[in-house]
Amino acid sequence: MVYDYLGNIEMVALWTAFLALGALMVAVCLAAYAYFAMAFMTIAQKLKYKRAWLAWIPFANIAMIFQLGGFHWAWIFLLLIPIAGWIAVLALVIVSGWKIFEKRRYPGWLNITLVFLVVPGLSLFAVIAYAIIVGFVAWKKN
Repeated sequence: MVYDYLGNIEMVALWTAFLALGALMVAVCLAAYAYFAMAFMTIAQKLKYKRAWLAWIPFANIAMIFQLGGFHWAWIFLLLIPIAGWIAVLALVIVSGWKIFEKRRYPGWLNITLVFLVVPGLSLFAVIAYAIIVGFVAWKKN
């Protein structure tokens, strides 16, 4: 019986590359999550929000953004409605972010970069731009 060792080596190399890429993606996502959590926790602290630690909890961080923007936290339950609810939550996050930015004395229109998250091909640039903007809002002295 002839065994194809070269084919196995290629398969192992391919799987190793996929696993390495997956690990890199997980690491980047965790780093981005930690960055945004720290930024929004800092923003919440500067706005005298009592439970700034909510920035670290998924879904609770969106409810915190709603509260900082002047909306009731219960609007988070719109996420249970597929597509229409998600779009509504995105709109509320944009409006809340606009108000938060203005409370921190930054132009609210900078938060519109979130709209580009839903545009194919621009989402990566939107995340990078939003990360820079949120960093300024959180840590730059006014």
